[in-house]
Amino acid sequence: MLGDTIVFSMFLIFTGAALLATAALMTRQSLLVVYMLLGVILGPWGLGWVSDAEVIKQTGDIGIIFLLFLLGLNLHPQNLWHMLRKVTWIALVSSLVFAAIGYGLAQLFGFNQVDSLVIGAAMMFSSTIIGLKLLPTTILHHQHTGEVMISVLLMQDIIAIFVLLLLHGAGGNSFNLWDVGLILFAFPSLFIVALLLERFVLVKLLSRYDRVQEYVFLLSIGWCLGFAELAHLVGLSEEIGAFIGGVSIAASPIALYISESLKPLRDFFLVMFFFSIGASFNLQYIHVVWLPALVLTALVLGLKPITFRYLLHHSKETKHIAWEVGVRLGQVSEFSLLVAYLAAEISLISASASYLIQATTILTFVASSYIVVLKYPTPMAFSDRMRRD
Repeated sequence: MLGDTIVFSMFLIFTGAALLATAALMTRQSLLVVYMLLGVILGPWGLGWVSDAEVIKQTGDIGIIFLLFLLGLNLHPQNLWHMLRKVTWIALVSSLVFAAIGYGLAQLFGFNQVDSLVIGAAMMFSSTIIGLKLLPTTILHHQHTGEVMISVLLMQDIIAIFVLLLLHGAGGNSFNLWDVGLILFAFPSLFIVALLLERFVLVKLLSRYDRVQEYVFLLSIGWCLGFAELAHLVGLSEEIGAFIGGVSIAASPIALYISESLKPLRDFFLVMFFFSIGASFNLQYIHVVWLPALVLTALVLGLKPITFRYLLHHSKETKHIAWEVGVRLGQVSEFSLLVAYLAAEISLISASASYLIQATTILTFVASSYIVVLKYPTPMAFSDRMRRD
């Protein structure tokens, strides 16, 4: 195969992305859509020039870790705690609503009970990547709108961990209340550890060697990936660990420098992630899932913003903020893909159910990106007036 070497795969991905991105910018299209389209074209189910989509996906997952780390750098711990207390019930109620929508539609199209339950679970979450990638970093990260959205996404990520644990249990691995207790204990414990290490270790190292930019760069990457791995060891996701690592140093004077220096690295891996989404989709299942995927996509895009708008406004948010957060969260999540992959791997659901989840995720990624870029300030808005870096 043409893509048997990683170097040649990188050449195809980034050269192809550069060419398509040029055309996309000239026609004011979303770059996120370009990366997924390129994956479909070059991946195993397209031309087959990049044959090992799993390696690309694993590399791309690092981009999510860096994205959550950089997100945490812009959130002060006190603000985060306040917002989490406020949005916990919103995340729980909205997740139940979206699960019911997915379950009901799956039943309508003749999927069995287990398939329907997993499809419903996959619809519960919104995309952390889409939501954060389309935030203008110089504006909303430091405003209330961004804090609300980030808090909802974080609570959804925690719910997603429990869903994945349940799937592991269904696949034959042990799962009991002890696992739940460990996760509930692990999150605050890891956060406390991060704050203590930041205060007594990291600050002293940075104050002593902050003039050596290369050292600051290496130390920040080690801090990010270290907490990602530590979180994984205690039963949380790598993404949440990276987020905790970022929040723990958000109040540090060096946080802004770290944020700016890691953005190119984050973008490199995110290109790989979105490429892998397109490359992983088996085009042979389009004729099986196209109708339920289109209907489910329409329901998600229409009902998610309305649900979040109602719940957030009920919690005393203004109508403008509630609606904008709802629109920005109006898609399915990368966690939905993990649910689909894992459930299919353990033979819990049918292949058609797995590809329905994948197709719906891709379609909502594409449509939601366009909607947000058209309506709100983003780093890649169609209008120069709305573009923010």
